[in-house]
Amino acid sequence: MTPARSFAGARLTSWLRAGEGARVEGAGPRPVEPLVLFEFEACPFCRRVREALTRLDLEASIRPCPKGGRRHRDALLELGGKAQFPFLVDPNAGLAIYESSEIVAHLERAYGRAPEGGGANLARSLARSTLALIASGLGRGAAGSRARPSHAPAQPLVFYGFEAEPGSRLVREVLCELELFHASRPIAPGSARSPASDGAGATDRGPRLVDPNTGAERAGWQAIVDYLEATYALPTGRD
Repeated sequence: MTPARSFAGARLTSWLRAGEGARVEGAGPRPVEPLVLFEFEACPFCRRVREALTRLDLEASIRPCPKGGRRHRDALLELGGKAQFPFLVDPNAGLAIYESSEIVAHLERAYGRAPEGGGANLARSLARSTLALIASGLGRGAAGSRARPSHAPAQPLVFYGFEAEPGSRLVREVLCELELFHASRPIAPGSARSPASDGAGATDRGPRLVDPNTGAERAGWQAIVDYLEATYALPTGRD
């Protein structure tokens, strides 16, 4: 598939979600210890949780668990006992949670500014039907769902992007397929995490990757994807 068609498909997925995960709304208290999310990109229920992370401007340690992957699924089974996604570990609250609706409800209660018993953000997020969530994946199909052989980084990569940004979606697909664990740092409009304030000289809100294993930094989805493929992907059939 050409880059233009890939980007158009990613944009369609964002459009079908009607602005969910496109901006920060109602961010409240910040977690002290990192949230940990086991998920995979093509899963619609994982998408619901990633939208909430963007909306609440929450960083998270992402453990990609594509189909056929082994790198993080064993840890998930030890923690939760079943290979079901998404799965959130919040060490700040002493919680480990399956089910996207329950995860989003917890995030809103703990790290949002919704009034007691709910609020507009929570109601809007959870009112989206399962059918609508599944339909939103039509733009990219199974991309980001199956594992490919890769080198495992010694340190987590750092990824700046946000859920509804099409280029970020294309990068996340590759991060997931290669099972590359990473720190997700949302930079949606309204975020306290300005791309220009971290010393990288970024001037827009497109995706950016920092790799502490090599010292490399890349901006723009195509440059990031090319880097990940060249640095971490292995030919099919190798471990």
